[in-house]
Amino acid sequence: MPLNDVYDKPGHLIRRCQQIAVALFLEHCAPFDLTPMQYAMLRAVEAEPELDQISLAGLVAVDRSNAARLCAALEERGLIRRVPDPQDRRARRLSLTAEGHSLLRRAEPAVRRVQDDLLAPLSATQRGAFMQALRTITEAHNEASRAPLRRGDTQEAA
Repeated sequence: MPLNDVYDKPGHLIRRCQQIAVALFLEHCAPFDLTPMQYAMLRAVEAEPELDQISLAGLVAVDRSNAARLCAALEERGLIRRVPDPQDRRARRLSLTAEGHSLLRRAEPAVRRVQDDLLAPLSATQRGAFMQALRTITEAHNEASRAPLRRGDTQEAA
C-alpha cells in the first residue's frame, strides 16, 4: 500500500499540523520558556479570575490531572497563585500574579507571529475557510475527545 494513502488522510495531516504548530510556538516563545498549553492556561486564568482548576481544565480542554500538574508548575514559576476555595477546601482558586500578567504581555507578539507563520502559506480567503473548517470539526467531535472543551460551565464543574 503506498504511503500516499497515509499522507492524504485528514487525521495524519491534522497531526502533522499540530506538530508544526507546536514547533513554531516553542521556537518563537523560547525566550519566555512557555509551551502552548501553559499559554492557554495563563490566558484562561487571566480571562476568568478566581477560576478553579477543574473549570480551567474544561476551558482549555485538558484532563484534570494534567491541569493540576501544569498549575503546580506555573505556581512554582510564580506566574499564578492557587488558594483553597473557602467553600470547598479541596478546590483551588487561581489568579495571575504580576509576573504572570507581565509574561503574557511580553509573549503576545511572539504568539501572534506563531499564528501568522502557521497560516502564511494560505491566502486571506483560505485562512478564513481553514479556521472555519477547524472550528466545525472540533465542535462536531468535541465529546469524542479525552478532554472535551467545556465553555461556560465553571459553576457546574466547581
